[in-house]
Amino acid sequence: MTRVLFVCTGNICRSPTAEGVARHAIQSAGLQGLIDVDSAATHGHHIGEAPDPRALKAAGKRGYDLSGLRARKLESRDFQEFDLLLAMDAAHFDIMWRACPEVYRPKLGLFMQYADKFAVDEVPDPYYGGEKGFEVVLDYCEDAVCGLIEAVTKR
Repeated sequence: MTRVLFVCTGNICRSPTAEGVARHAIQSAGLQGLIDVDSAATHGHHIGEAPDPRALKAAGKRGYDLSGLRARKLESRDFQEFDLLLAMDAAHFDIMWRACPEVYRPKLGLFMQYADKFAVDEVPDPYYGGEKGFEVVLDYCEDAVCGLIEAVTKR
């Protein structure tokens, strides 16, 4: 079993979207026994909250259900318990790097390193923008999740 944690600022936009897309793809491929996913925040502003309503709406239009997800903060035990901890952007990566014990740092990465169609390093934060930003996040997540699943199944 490979355990993957997606990480963004508040765990209400990008990382729960990545988690929802990944859960759907894993289930569709019948890989539930091979890959497990979760998401977390670098900051505790939204602990216990559901994903942003705009994220829920955009995801729902594409058949992803994020309604059962709740924001949580990254914990020190996550570095030990997960096999991959994937940041949505460089700022999240830096926060994780500083908090992560050196022995677990090889588990850290940027989520978009698994993308094939989009040649970008980061998933942009849609929080302060309009609905289009949430569509872009979904596009990026769908792309990177495909590459992530391919990489994990080749391990």
